[in-house]
Amino acid sequence: MDRSPRNALNFSATARNRDPILATLGRVLPASGTVLEVASGSGEHAVYFAERLPHLVWQPSDPDPRHRDSIAAWATRAAVSNLKPPLDLDTCTGAWPADATAVVCINMIHIAPWEACVCLMRGAGAILGPGGVLYLYGPFKEEGRPTAPSNTAFDESLRHSDPSWGVRDLGDVAAEAAVHGMALVETVAMPANNLSVVFAKS
Repeated sequence: MDRSPRNALNFSATARNRDPILATLGRVLPASGTVLEVASGSGEHAVYFAERLPHLVWQPSDPDPRHRDSIAAWATRAAVSNLKPPLDLDTCTGAWPADATAVVCINMIHIAPWEACVCLMRGAGAILGPGGVLYLYGPFKEEGRPTAPSNTAFDESLRHSDPSWGVRDLGDVAAEAAVHGMALVETVAMPANNLSVVFAKS
Protein backbone atom coordinates (compact mmCIF):
# COMPACT_ATOMS: atom_id res chain seq x y z
CA MET A 1 0.00 0.00 0.00
CA ASP A 2 1.27 3.48 -0.89
CA ARG A 3 1.88 5.37 2.36
CA SER A 4 3.00 8.61 0.68
CA PRO A 5 1.06 11.77 1.49
CA ARG A 6 -1.19 13.21 -1.21
CA ASN A 7 0.77 14.97 -4.01
CA ALA A 8 4.03 13.45 -2.74
CA LEU A 9 6.36 11.82 -5.26
CA ASN A 10 8.64 8.86 -4.56
CA PHE A 11 12.04 8.78 -6.24
CA SER A 12 13.54 5.33 -5.76
CA ALA A 13 17.14 6.52 -5.73
CA THR A 14 16.51 8.63 -2.63
CA ALA A 15 16.29 5.70 -0.23
CA ARG A 16 19.46 4.20 -1.71
CA ASN A 17 21.69 7.26 -1.56
CA ARG A 18 20.38 9.38 1.32
CA ASP A 19 22.50 7.83 4.08
CA PRO A 20 25.85 8.01 2.23
CA ILE A 21 25.05 11.60 1.24
CA LEU A 22 24.04 12.45 4.80
CA ALA A 23 27.32 11.07 6.13
CA THR A 24 29.25 13.46 3.89
CA LEU A 25 26.95 16.43 4.48
CA GLY A 26 27.19 15.98 8.24
CA ARG A 27 30.94 16.31 7.96
CA VAL A 28 31.32 19.13 5.42
CA LEU A 29 28.38 21.45 6.06
CA PRO A 30 28.80 24.38 8.47
CA ALA A 31 27.75 24.23 12.12
CA SER A 32 24.89 26.70 11.60
CA GLY A 33 23.11 28.75 8.98
CA THR A 34 20.89 28.12 5.95
CA VAL A 35 21.42 25.41 3.36
CA LEU A 36 19.87 26.10 -0.04
CA GLU A 37 19.04 22.87 -1.84
CA VAL A 38 18.83 23.45 -5.60
CA ALA A 39 16.61 21.08 -7.62
CA SER A 40 15.12 19.36 -4.57
CA GLY A 41 12.94 17.08 -6.70
CA SER A 42 10.44 15.10 -4.64
CA GLY A 43 11.53 16.68 -1.34
CA GLU A 44 12.39 13.35 0.26
CA HIS A 45 16.03 14.34 0.65
CA ALA A 46 15.09 17.72 2.10
CA VAL A 47 12.94 16.20 4.83
CA TYR A 48 15.43 13.46 5.62
CA PHE A 49 18.38 15.82 5.92
CA ALA A 50 16.49 18.52 7.82
CA GLU A 51 15.34 15.97 10.40
CA ARG A 52 18.90 14.75 10.96
CA LEU A 53 20.71 18.09 10.76
CA PRO A 54 18.60 20.15 13.19
CA HIS A 55 21.33 22.76 13.64
CA LEU A 56 20.80 23.91 10.05
CA VAL A 57 17.87 25.61 8.31
CA TRP A 58 17.05 23.68 5.14
CA GLN A 59 15.69 25.68 2.19
CA PRO A 60 14.45 23.42 -0.63
CA SER A 61 13.76 24.71 -4.14
CA ASP A 62 12.66 23.46 -7.54
CA PRO A 63 11.38 25.08 -10.74
CA ASP A 64 8.79 22.33 -11.33
CA PRO A 65 5.44 23.03 -9.59
CA ARG A 66 4.75 19.30 -9.26
CA HIS A 67 8.01 18.93 -7.36
CA ARG A 68 7.23 21.89 -5.13
CA ASP A 69 3.84 20.35 -4.33
CA SER A 70 5.60 17.10 -3.46
CA ILE A 71 8.16 18.90 -1.27
CA ALA A 72 5.33 20.66 0.57
CA ALA A 73 3.45 17.38 1.03
CA TRP A 74 6.44 15.58 2.53
CA ALA A 75 7.25 18.62 4.69
CA THR A 76 3.69 18.81 6.05
CA ARG A 77 3.76 15.15 6.97
CA ALA A 78 7.16 15.45 8.68
CA ALA A 79 6.43 18.78 10.43
CA VAL A 80 10.15 19.60 10.69
CA SER A 81 10.65 23.06 12.19
CA ASN A 82 13.95 23.77 10.40
CA LEU A 83 12.56 23.00 6.92
CA LYS A 84 11.32 26.03 4.97
CA PRO A 85 8.65 26.09 2.22
CA PRO A 86 10.07 25.35 -1.24
CA LEU A 87 11.21 28.17 -3.48
CA ASP A 88 10.47 28.42 -7.20
CA LEU A 89 14.08 28.56 -8.38
CA ASP A 90 15.53 27.92 -11.81
CA THR A 91 19.30 28.33 -11.68
CA CYS A 92 19.36 30.59 -14.74
CA THR A 93 16.10 32.54 -14.58
CA GLY A 94 14.88 32.40 -10.98
CA ALA A 95 15.55 34.85 -8.16
CA TRP A 96 18.17 33.39 -5.84
CA PRO A 97 17.97 34.04 -2.09
CA ALA A 98 20.16 36.83 -0.79
CA ASP A 99 22.57 34.51 1.01
CA ALA A 100 23.20 31.01 2.32
CA THR A 101 25.97 29.31 4.22
CA ALA A 102 25.87 26.28 1.90
CA VAL A 103 24.34 25.16 -1.39
CA VAL A 104 23.48 21.51 -2.06
CA CYS A 105 22.63 20.15 -5.52
CA ILE A 106 21.97 16.43 -5.98
CA ASN A 107 21.63 14.69 -9.35
CA MET A 108 20.95 17.78 -11.44
CA ILE A 109 23.80 18.87 -13.66
CA HIS A 110 23.78 15.73 -15.83
CA ILE A 111 20.03 15.96 -16.56
CA ALA A 112 20.10 19.62 -17.56
CA PRO A 113 21.93 21.67 -20.20
CA TRP A 114 25.49 22.72 -19.37
CA GLU A 115 24.15 26.25 -18.99
CA ALA A 116 22.31 25.12 -15.85
CA CYS A 117 25.63 24.15 -14.28
CA VAL A 118 27.15 27.48 -15.29
CA CYS A 119 24.21 29.30 -13.70
CA LEU A 120 24.44 27.12 -10.59
CA MET A 121 28.07 28.14 -10.13
CA ARG A 122 27.29 31.80 -10.72
CA GLY A 123 24.40 31.78 -8.27
CA ALA A 124 26.24 29.83 -5.58
CA GLY A 125 29.29 32.04 -5.93
CA ALA A 126 27.14 35.12 -5.50
CA ILE A 127 25.30 34.06 -2.33
CA LEU A 128 28.01 32.13 -0.47
CA GLY A 129 30.31 34.01 1.87
CA PRO A 130 33.96 33.11 2.53
CA GLY A 131 34.19 29.47 3.55
CA GLY A 132 30.71 28.70 2.25
CA VAL A 133 30.22 25.20 0.87
CA LEU A 134 28.83 24.01 -2.45
CA TYR A 135 28.07 20.27 -2.46
CA LEU A 136 27.30 18.30 -5.63
CA TYR A 137 26.33 14.65 -5.97
CA GLY A 138 26.05 12.57 -9.10
CA PRO A 139 28.01 10.78 -11.84
CA PHE A 140 31.08 12.46 -13.31
CA LYS A 141 33.81 11.95 -15.84
CA GLU A 142 37.41 12.54 -14.81
CA GLU A 143 39.89 13.78 -17.43
CA GLY A 144 37.33 12.97 -20.09
CA ARG A 145 36.83 9.38 -19.01
CA PRO A 146 33.77 7.96 -17.21
CA THR A 147 34.57 6.67 -13.74
CA ALA A 148 32.91 3.31 -14.53
CA PRO A 149 31.57 1.43 -17.58
CA SER A 150 28.03 1.90 -16.30
CA ASN A 151 28.52 5.66 -16.50
CA THR A 152 29.43 5.34 -20.19
CA ALA A 153 26.10 3.68 -20.90
CA PHE A 154 24.30 6.20 -18.70
CA ASP A 155 25.93 9.11 -20.52
CA GLU A 156 24.87 7.67 -23.86
CA SER A 157 21.28 7.21 -22.68
CA LEU A 158 21.15 10.77 -21.37
CA ARG A 159 22.41 12.23 -24.64
CA HIS A 160 19.94 10.08 -26.54
CA SER A 161 17.13 11.59 -24.46
CA ASP A 162 18.44 15.13 -24.88
CA PRO A 163 21.69 16.06 -26.66
CA SER A 164 22.24 18.90 -24.16
CA TRP A 165 22.34 16.46 -21.22
CA GLY A 166 25.21 14.19 -20.21
CA VAL A 167 27.65 13.16 -17.50
CA ARG A 168 29.88 16.17 -16.86
CA ASP A 169 33.65 16.20 -16.60
CA LEU A 170 34.78 17.08 -13.10
CA GLY A 171 37.56 19.27 -14.49
CA ASP A 172 35.06 21.37 -16.45
CA VAL A 173 32.82 21.73 -13.41
CA ALA A 174 35.73 22.70 -11.17
CA ALA A 175 36.96 25.25 -13.73
CA GLU A 176 33.52 26.88 -13.85
CA ALA A 177 33.36 26.94 -10.04
CA ALA A 178 36.76 28.65 -9.94
CA VAL A 179 35.45 31.44 -12.17
CA HIS A 180 33.02 32.25 -9.35
CA GLY A 181 35.49 32.02 -6.50
CA MET A 182 34.95 28.42 -5.42
CA ALA A 183 37.72 25.85 -5.15
CA LEU A 184 37.38 22.07 -5.32
CA VAL A 185 38.43 20.77 -1.90
CA GLU A 186 37.27 17.14 -1.82
CA THR A 187 35.73 14.30 -3.79
CA VAL A 188 34.24 11.25 -2.11
CA ALA A 189 33.45 7.97 -3.87
CA MET A 190 29.78 7.07 -3.41
CA PRO A 191 27.53 4.10 -4.22
CA ALA A 192 26.56 3.32 -7.82
CA ASN A 193 29.69 5.02 -9.21
CA ASN A 194 28.65 8.50 -8.12
CA LEU A 195 30.76 11.16 -6.43
CA SER A 196 30.25 13.69 -3.70
CA VAL A 197 32.05 16.84 -4.80
CA VAL A 198 32.75 19.61 -2.30
CA PHE A 199 33.71 23.18 -3.17
CA ALA A 200 34.54 26.02 -0.79
CA LYS A 201 34.15 29.75 -1.42
CA SER A 202 37.45 31.58 -1.12
